[in-house]
Amino acid sequence: MTQTEATTIFEEEILNGLKARNKFLSSKYFYDARGDELFQQIMKLDEYYLTRKEHEIFTTHKEAILQSIYDGETFRIIELGAGDGSKTKILLKHFLKQGIDFTYTPVDISGNVLEILETNLKAEMPDLKMESFQGDYFDALAQISTNPEKDVVFFLGSTIGNFTEEEAIGFMSKLRGFLKPSDMLFLGVDLKKDPSIILNAYNDHEGVTKEFNLNLLDRINDELEANFERDQFQHYPYYNPHTGECRSYLISKVEQEVVVAGEKIHFRAWEAIFMEISKKYDAVQLEELAEKSGFKPLNGFHDQESWFADILWEKEK
Repeated sequence: MTQTEATTIFEEEILNGLKARNKFLSSKYFYDARGDELFQQIMKLDEYYLTRKEHEIFTTHKEAILQSIYDGETFRIIELGAGDGSKTKILLKHFLKQGIDFTYTPVDISGNVLEILETNLKAEMPDLKMESFQGDYFDALAQISTNPEKDVVFFLGSTIGNFTEEEAIGFMSKLRGFLKPSDMLFLGVDLKKDPSIILNAYNDHEGVTKEFNLNLLDRINDELEANFERDQFQHYPYYNPHTGECRSYLISKVEQEVVVAGEKIHFRAWEAIFMEISKKYDAVQLEELAEKSGFKPLNGFHDQESWFADILWEKEK
């Protein structure tokens, strides 16, 4: 995809979301250079336990994870939404130390993130076989999954939580379609827990998550010649313990009109833009997700408090 094509798609999706009856913006567009930097800050926040817990799982269970994946043959790790790879490095280093023959293929929509990741990994693990792919997950899988070796798809960090239940089933079912019979999926999921702990993770006292959301308005201003005034919008997250969904919104404090790519977008006072969903699961919901999307659970790994899980699934025969 050329830069011009990417810009056109960005403009179309932003305008479609802002002109919808219930306004929304896609969370995938959070990640420009500034967004990447802010998310790195979020992952280090005390309130944002997700990264810390997955890090704990990989550190504690790295050998058990390897034994669950490795069958003696060469394989490829395809990581969807690789980010900075800080957690995955724990496994990569351990696999290399054990003399395992594998290739690491990080996939991310952000070229900036991939460039940083490649530089860091080459410096830390010069023997690592690595082939990066910038772009959409399914574009990457369509090209990579034709290789004959076994693929283990990593989808970590509870990224699956960014989908509603219906969307998650659709995404997982589509992903399954790219897998060969021997392939596996290694899925990171955030689990249900004390609602206050969950809500605090998306409403930190330093306001970094708020800034992360507002940064998308800045990006729209820069790339689509818009005139959003960020101080006219309020960051508002809430958690529904029934569904396990934590939803984030930006709410217009006043009635206003914003110009985006030459088009006027009207906001009523206290009208919301839906920004992101972060769904939490329990054991029953995970079993249902696997069944409905055509996967068979093989193994699962938890942190000490069982706040987070990394689960290994295979394609249902």
